[in-house]
Amino acid sequence: MSTIEKVPTLVFIPCFSGAPWSAEQLAPYGELPRRTLRLPEGVNDIERYADFVENAVADLDDYVLVGDSFGANIALALATRRPQGLRALVVSGGFAANPVDSKPWKALAQVMGKARGPFYRQLTLRAHAHRLASPFDGEGQVPWSEARSREVFLANTPAASFGARVQAVLTADYVEVLGQVQVPTLILTPSHDVLIGENASKIMLAGIPDAREVVLPRTGHMFRFSHPATYATAVKDFLTAGLPTTRQAAGA
Repeated sequence: MSTIEKVPTLVFIPCFSGAPWSAEQLAPYGELPRRTLRLPEGVNDIERYADFVENAVADLDDYVLVGDSFGANIALALATRRPQGLRALVVSGGFAANPVDSKPWKALAQVMGKARGPFYRQLTLRAHAHRLASPFDGEGQVPWSEARSREVFLANTPAASFGARVQAVLTADYVEVLGQVQVPTLILTPSHDVLIGENASKIMLAGIPDAREVVLPRTGHMFRFSHPATYATAVKDFLTAGLPTTRQAAGA
């Protein structure tokens, strides 16, 4: 492809908060065809989230999945099914399997997932927002902070859904099936990501046959929120670099 106008529909899959891309985050894509989703509530299995997305794109015969963080794992799960119409895959701050390899942190995550009421609002969300933060959050097109991350979760993520998604992360593992992703894939990585770490992108890069990684300097895990223009430019550059001229056939 030689011009950006030929890009198929971009389908944006949200992060752990479940919040769809905002108008501010979509604006840098201009007139490109796009669709943004809100994650369903109370779902504790990545395959069920992938079912949800597959149903949401059933009317599209030509599309690109763009998954952010938790949404990247969902997009990856769907891509391993080789759905008809999938042209390319973008995963940002994502992972193929639970990126937390510390037993204490895994145990803490389970405890955090069970918190409700003020414990959820005041302890769980503050701790989670701290893990999401980077020293570059304030430098983006939309200056970000731990307080703003917590506000996103307060506005969009019921405690029960937070807990269900913790269970989904702890049990997800697509490392052995990464080779089933048969479309061009962009692994979009922030330069500073305490939550996900460095190995997650390396695993995907090694396992997905047609994958390339772009590391965005001076960005953190919340770069979809803090650096929407930078993020969008990387996605558009990937798309204009060349996508297959034919759509992926189911089971190809």
